Amino acid sequence: MKQSPDDARDEPSGIIKIIGIGQSLRGDDAAGLSAVRLWQEKYCTPIERPNLQVELVELPGIGLLSLLEGAGIAILVDAVRSESKAGTIHLLSEDQLESFTAGTGSAHGWGVAETIALGKKFMPSILPGQLLIIGIEAGNLTLGDSLSPEVEMALPEAARLIEQLVTSESPNGQVSSTFPRISPR
Repeated sequence: MKQSPDDARDEPSGIIKIIGIGQSLRGDDAAGLSAVRLWQEKYCTPIERPNLQVELVELPGIGLLSLLEGAGIAILVDAVRSESKAGTIHLLSEDQLESFTAGTGSAHGWGVAETIALGKKFMPSILPGQLLIIGIEAGNLTLGDSLSPEVEMALPEAARLIEQLVTSESPNGQVSSTFPRISPR
């Protein structure tokens, strides 16, 4: 939803943005990019889904805010670091993202959590009405390496989760975010 100058909320946009984030040459940090690519291959038919916009971005930093502009719903897919096992899939709301603090939330410098916090403070009108984050727990972040086997095995589940979120849009334009955290099989 957009905020107008008098803080009244407009109706949410019908646009759903799927944004894969990562670094393709840094091991498991490519998980977000890879999961969105796999989802596109398996599930996405652009002609049948004109309200979907897909972006694949490496190190968006503050530029993420401009990518979110115009979305009613945004689903970000990125590698995360916490205390979980590599390959664990986390589904987080915008509010839960705050628990991924600097140094833990993003596998790369200025991360999603910091960018969203900045957007909430200085540019709330460009943030989507609903923001969901699919975080794929990273293990190996070595420059030049490919995805670890644990993260590679989690990609089909991450792609299914993207599809589940996209197809669970309710009539009021909101996505049900009552999904549990998911661990790879």
